[in-house]
Amino acid sequence: MRLALLGGTFNPIHIGHLYIAEEALVSLGYEKIVFVPSYRPAHKAVSEKDDPQKRLEMVRLATEGREEFIVEDCEILRKDTSYTMDTIEYLYHRYPVSGKIGLIIGEDLVPGFPTWKMVDRLLKEVDIIVAYRTKREPFPYPVPVRYVENLVLPISSSEIRARIKAGKAFRYLVPESVYRYICEQGLYRDA
Repeated sequence: MRLALLGGTFNPIHIGHLYIAEEALVSLGYEKIVFVPSYRPAHKAVSEKDDPQKRLEMVRLATEGREEFIVEDCEILRKDTSYTMDTIEYLYHRYPVSGKIGLIIGEDLVPGFPTWKMVDRLLKEVDIIVAYRTKREPFPYPVPVRYVENLVLPISSSEIRARIKAGKAFRYLVPESVYRYICEQGLYRDA
């Protein structure tokens, strides 16, 4: 099966994440998109109050009913800093993958990509798929990439958390099931 990985903190998962996954299915021909919430990302600080199990549950709720979307808890079960190469190895062993796994990353991550752990090995094992986050302009990247032809949706998890903390509207920035979960759990109120 043609498989692509969409990893992240998903704190919380939002419609931008789901849209990029859908676009990779439609425009790039992947059969499955694997969402992998990180336990502790290597290149991003996560609050001490952050609960990886709650982030995992929000991803499960957001992808419920879509057989093309797989949710993997391998990084959360590892309970350590999340390195992409470890997850890629796991996915090759776990699923009947045909061709290279696609690694979907936002344009904002690509300039720092050469500093990722085991980057040379990673480049041999995956196709780098870039999703636009801020503008739809090709950018000279230090590695070969393909693009998801996505619209730019100016939504970020950090902005959603800030809106929740400030008591602002956020309902339609996340799937309805995630909205209900955030409200029920009282998440991000004191972020």
